[in-house]
Amino acid sequence: MNGLPHGADGSPRRVDTGLRRAGCGPPAGAAPIVRFVLRKDIPRPVRQQTRSVTTRQGFLEAARAVFGEQGFAEASVAEIVRRAGSSVGSLYHHFGGKNELFLALYDQFDHELGLHAAAAVSRVREAGEADPRAQFTAGARAYLQGCWERRALARLFVQGDGPPGFEALRRSRTQDWVRQNAKLLKVDDRPVSRAMAAILTSVLGGAGREVVACRNAAEATELIDAVVAMLGTIPTP
Repeated sequence: MNGLPHGADGSPRRVDTGLRRAGCGPPAGAAPIVRFVLRKDIPRPVRQQTRSVTTRQGFLEAARAVFGEQGFAEASVAEIVRRAGSSVGSLYHHFGGKNELFLALYDQFDHELGLHAAAAVSRVREAGEADPRAQFTAGARAYLQGCWERRALARLFVQGDGPPGFEALRRSRTQDWVRQNAKLLKVDDRPVSRAMAAILTSVLGGAGREVVACRNAAEATELIDAVVAMLGTIPTP
């Protein structure tokens, strides 16, 4: 039989290569330095889950390219499937269709931007910055930089070219964003305080749309610097 030799109990048997006899290997009884893992050692559900995650991510990457190049309306399922190297049935199994794939891509994009901004806020806090406005502007800068770095996809989402339900989802995320910014800025529950948090969030969202429309990195950087400076001057109650 080809493959690794097996003992009487069916388990893989270590092959003595002669290294230990020559004094070049570990002493007898020592723990092995390298452990070979056979494919059959990995439980089937884990392998299936790994393949599922890989397939799903492949569709998202293909959708990112196709939607970015062609827009939502013009993009075809066939082209997404072709670039993902998968099948139409698999796409429908993982996402339910083109509409759901677009929404999943937006969800991933929104999540990545949120993590990018949150990491920036954490860094300034760890550096000793306790002022909520300074923390907010650090997160705002990271958000705008993230928009520029993901500009091809961001342009798609600001064009309004999306499936039914996309605008409702985006409005819901904006409301969540306002609440998060209000908490970060430590504003109270008065209407004027909530309104100020909404205004700051709206300014930041509008700035993100302008950043992704910039022609080059220098132009984007200049705009980001100006917006962050302006945000620092808007008073909060």
